[in-house]
Amino acid sequence: MGRRSRKRSNFPAEGRLCPGMRRNRIVRYGALIAAVLVVAYLLLLIPERAGRETSVQSPPATRQAFAWNQDSYWKALEAKYQELKQNGCTGAEDKVRSGLQDMDTFLQSIGRQRLGPDAAEFAELERLAFESGPLVSACNTGLAEYLRFTADMRAAVKRQSENWDMQSDAARITLYRLLYGSRGAVEEIMMQAPAGAFPALLKGTDEPSATPAADLRNVRVHSGDILVSRGGAPTSALIARGNDYPGNFSHIAFVYVDPATKTAKIIEAHIEVGVVVSTAEQYLADKKLRVMLLRPRADLPQIVKDPMLPHKAAEYAYQKATSRHVPYDFPMDYKDHSRLFCSEVASEAYERYGVNLWAGVSHISSPGLRRWLSAFGVRHFETQEPSDLEYDPQLRVVGEWRDPGTLKKDRIDNAVTEVMLEGAEKGDEISYQQYLLPLARVIKAYSMLLNRFGKAGPIPEGMTATTALRTQDYMDRHKVMEERLAIKAEQFKKERGYEAPYWELVGMARDAKAQRGRN
Repeated sequence: MGRRSRKRSNFPAEGRLCPGMRRNRIVRYGALIAAVLVVAYLLLLIPERAGRETSVQSPPATRQAFAWNQDSYWKALEAKYQELKQNGCTGAEDKVRSGLQDMDTFLQSIGRQRLGPDAAEFAELERLAFESGPLVSACNTGLAEYLRFTADMRAAVKRQSENWDMQSDAARITLYRLLYGSRGAVEEIMMQAPAGAFPALLKGTDEPSATPAADLRNVRVHSGDILVSRGGAPTSALIARGNDYPGNFSHIAFVYVDPATKTAKIIEAHIEVGVVVSTAEQYLADKKLRVMLLRPRADLPQIVKDPMLPHKAAEYAYQKATSRHVPYDFPMDYKDHSRLFCSEVASEAYERYGVNLWAGVSHISSPGLRRWLSAFGVRHFETQEPSDLEYDPQLRVVGEWRDPGTLKKDRIDNAVTEVMLEGAEKGDEISYQQYLLPLARVIKAYSMLLNRFGKAGPIPEGMTATTALRTQDYMDRHKVMEERLAIKAEQFKKERGYEAPYWELVGMARDAKAQRGRN
C-alpha cells in the first residue's frame, strides 16, 4: 500500500508556540508585571496624611525655654583661664584651698536655713562654683575638693527644694542653674585635666533603703533604684537636649533585685523592642556616655509607712515586663500605660504605690522643636523627660558615672544638637528622599511580620516608614556636622593648647552648619 500523505497545518500543535508568539507572550507578561510594579511603586509613594504626622494632642505652649544668655560671662571665664596658664600659678594651691574652705562654710550656712528658690544665696553659690573653676583647672590643683564641693552643693540644694513648689518657674530655674550648671563647670575642668586625674564614679548621698540590694560597678544598688543614662546615638542627644531645660540624660531604667538570688535585673523600654528585662551586664554593655543612680528618699511618708514600697514597685514593673509584650510609646503619653516609653517604666510602677515621680512635669515649648519631634511621632509635649528626673526632690543622687573617654563625644554631640535645634527655630525641616518611601514601606511590612512572631524588625514597632526615613535623615545630618566639628575642635586644641570649652564648641558647630549649607 502506498504511504498516506499528511497535510501540514498552518497552526502550531496544541501546547506548542512558535518562537515569535512565545516572545510576544513574554513581552506581554513582562509589560503587565512592569505595570503592576509601577502602579505599586506609585501607590507606595503616596505620603501619609498630614494630620497623622503633625497632630499635637498637648495644649499650645505657654512657657518659654530656658536660655543662659551669658556668652560674655563664659568668655570672661575662659580669658581668666588663659591668663593663669600664661602667667603661672604661684600660690595657687593655698588660694584654692582657702577659697574652697570659704565655699564649704557658706554651703554649711545655707544648710542651717530654710530658703526659697529666689534666695540670693543660690546666686552666690552659682558664682562661686563658676568662678573658682578656671583657677582649679588652669593650675591643676584642688580638683578632688572641688568635685566634693559640687556634690555637697547638689545635695544641699535638693534638700532645700523639698519645701519648694516644683511647678513654679523659680524652683525649676534655680535647680537647673545649680545642678546642670555645676555639672557643666565640673566637666570643663575634667576636659582640661590630665588622664586619670579624676575618678569615673563620683559618689553622692548613700540614701538608706530596706529593699534587696546588689553590687553594680562598686556601688550598692537597691530594688526600686532608677538609672538615668545618656546613649551615644544622635537621637540620644536630641532626647537629652530637646527640652525647655536642655539636659545630659536620655534614658531611664528601673532596677529590680531578686530577693532570693540578690541579682539585679534592669527593666527598660527600648524604641526597637518595647519593654524588656536585661541583666546588669547587658545594660552596662550597651553604649552609655554617662549614668546617674537615683533613689527615693527614705523619709518620704509613703516609704516610712512601707519601707518595701520601692521593691514592690520594681517587682510590679518586672512582672509586667516578663508576663506580656508592652510596646514602646512613641507619642510619649505618660498618662496612658498601655504602651510605655522609658520614663513611664519607673513612673507608672511608683504611681501604683502612691509616689508620683517628676514632681515638675517636663515641657517642650519651642515651636521648631515641637515641629521636629512631631515629625518623629511625638504627640505630647508635657511629658516626663529623662533629664528632668534629676531635679525631683523626692529622689537622692547616689552616684554618677562618667566615661572619661567619651566625655568629649558627649559635648560634641550636645553642641551639634544645640545648633541643629537653632535651625529648627529658624524653619529648618527634617526631610527624606521621597523615592525611598516605597522601599521603606516594604521594609516596614517585613518588620511587622517579624513583630507578629515576637521579633524586632529593621523599623521598630509603632514607627512609620516615613518616621524611619526622617530619623535616618536627622542622623545623617548630625553625623556630617559632628565630623566637621571634631576636626575644628582638634584644630582649636593645637592652636590654643587646651580643649575647646563648650561655648566654643557651639560656635564652631554653627560654622560647621554654615559650611554644610555651602556644600
